[in-house]
Amino acid sequence: MSASVQARRSTHHSARPLTPSARTALFDLGVRRQVDAGQIVIHEGFRESHLVLLEEGLTKVTANLPDGRTALLALRIGGDLVGEMSALNGEPRSATITTCRPTRYSVIRPDRFKLFLRNHPDAALELAAMVSDRLRWSNRRRIDFTGYGVKERVARVIAEMCRTHGRQQRDGVVIDVRLTQPELATICGAAETSVHKALRELRGDGLVETDYRRITVRDLPGLQKAGKLDPAAG
Repeated sequence: MSASVQARRSTHHSARPLTPSARTALFDLGVRRQVDAGQIVIHEGFRESHLVLLEEGLTKVTANLPDGRTALLALRIGGDLVGEMSALNGEPRSATITTCRPTRYSVIRPDRFKLFLRNHPDAALELAAMVSDRLRWSNRRRIDFTGYGVKERVARVIAEMCRTHGRQQRDGVVIDVRLTQPELATICGAAETSVHKALRELRGDGLVETDYRRITVRDLPGLQKAGKLDPAAG
């Protein structure tokens, strides 16, 4: 759930923003905390039910695979709500949330959140829209895994990150999210060696530049074309 219009615009959520009074009430529900990069705020498998409202920062959502690897599932930024599923259904955490940079957030008890939803029906509708958006994104990833080659998948993921986490600079769109190649491989559903080859080809095509800190997209229309994306779709 987006807690600010600015965060909503940056992540292209489709639901309407919360009213100012509902937004203020949501922030007032929790206990504010601030942590450095590399801190776990939600642990996979734990039986806990609090929610986390990210106010500022960046986190990654990961899950353990049966073969021992860690899969990167998504990225969440300021304005996003995480941990809502366990709060609503009481099941163990399905993923781990780790901060990628200094992050400020609020911890909200599930009973207070449920009362908030009863008192703010618009927020309940937005929560449903948020869950729908995330399910749609997951379905798109599964379609990508079966319908596109590795290079196309990598291009599609990087183009999506431009939309959600990129910032325009004079020399291109910069994605300041420090992702390892194994993490990029898991979110693309491909072997690390295949992703390495795809990145090399995209660099050779003049579409992207990469270093250990960030990805810079030099030619976004070209990257979208490489990923067989419709630029008009955003």
